[in-house]
Amino acid sequence: MKTIGDMLFEYRKNKGLSFTELEEETGISRGVLQKIESGETKRPEYKTVKALAAILTHPYEGIIELYIEDEHRIDTLYEILQEVISRNHTSLVEKVSLKILQSPNERIEVALERLYNFAESTTENIANKEVGLSLYEMIVRYARQCGEPKYIAKALFKKYMIERYDLKRLRETFSNGEEILHYVDFLSQDEKITFYYRMALHAHNIENNMQCIKLGKMGHAEDKTSNTLKEQVALAICNSYLFLGNYNGLEEHLNIYAELKYTQIIKRLKFYRAIILSRTGRYNTAIPMLYECLEEVTDSNRLHRVNMLLEALLKANDLSSVSSILENEEDKILIHYTDPYQHSELGRYYKYKGKFLTRKGNFDEGIEAYLKSILHYAKVNDYKSILRYYYEIHSYHYIHERMMKLELLGRLKEVYNELQKENEWS
Repeated sequence: MKTIGDMLFEYRKNKGLSFTELEEETGISRGVLQKIESGETKRPEYKTVKALAAILTHPYEGIIELYIEDEHRIDTLYEILQEVISRNHTSLVEKVSLKILQSPNERIEVALERLYNFAESTTENIANKEVGLSLYEMIVRYARQCGEPKYIAKALFKKYMIERYDLKRLRETFSNGEEILHYVDFLSQDEKITFYYRMALHAHNIENNMQCIKLGKMGHAEDKTSNTLKEQVALAICNSYLFLGNYNGLEEHLNIYAELKYTQIIKRLKFYRAIILSRTGRYNTAIPMLYECLEEVTDSNRLHRVNMLLEALLKANDLSSVSSILENEEDKILIHYTDPYQHSELGRYYKYKGKFLTRKGNFDEGIEAYLKSILHYAKVNDYKSILRYYYEIHSYHYIHERMMKLELLGRLKEVYNELQKENEWS
């Protein structure tokens, strides 16, 4: 295997440089360069290797891998780790962090704690989240190997808090997060509460309603303070009872949270009760209340209220009112969303629009609305809804004995290609 001295000799020979000329190029003294090339200095200072790496033709990664083989000084290894993080060398981050953990100069628990603290302070300020993930993944793997559950828990928690923002992997990330439940007692109290709350909201976003309720209540049981996140979780719990069709459970929790003075629940009490009336078939009472609730909001909550009103109007077969809502509301709700819940709500909106248009006989426009619905569900990898609406498109053709037009087949292909691009299907 080549040494750094061998690499230096090759570079100097190929360039026809003297040690004096190389000294001018690198800023490293001629004597130091001679000792490295001859092999007399087997472990040069890192700042020297860093300067050489900038001019040598060999890959930076290979030079660093070679250097850390015989480097055991913890402070130097951390200096190297900071450098490779700044260069976004994910594979080197893993190798250097493993070298730190394997150092004979520190006890395992001390090495894990120091690397965890370093990762926590460093990853908050870097744009490349893969680098942070590789650090925490290394801590998890080494902590498992050494039987250190505290750092399994803490590193898994940090990994989850980074990965949960990836809309393409919402279900996978939630499943990964569930492993932390086995180690939750090793988290601090604040970490534990944050974990329960974020997992509850995550479950809500992927429509895992039973887990949303369970995790949200676990967080509430731990949290003795008053805060906005606590109320957001209460809201998600109420939504989950609603989506499950458990209206008794919903009413019970509305009363509990209203007594606790949760403002986010109190200002939505009328809306929830209007939905209960609608879902239980009392449209004459529900629909006027839903109109009133719609007029009370102008922010991102408006889309959800539009959808609940459209649902009630379609069930009541009031197509004239549906037409008016679609005409007046579309410009107000079609804004740029990055939140997974809002993508699902846009999917629902276009589903209702598709139902209305096909009922009115505007078949092609209705199918186009269904295709838009599918694209929004693709943003959050909601395959169940995607397949359901593909099925509805084909069912409409079958029920109405219609042949698929060539233009529609082309659009279906376009949407399929878009799904592949969005979700890397094959």
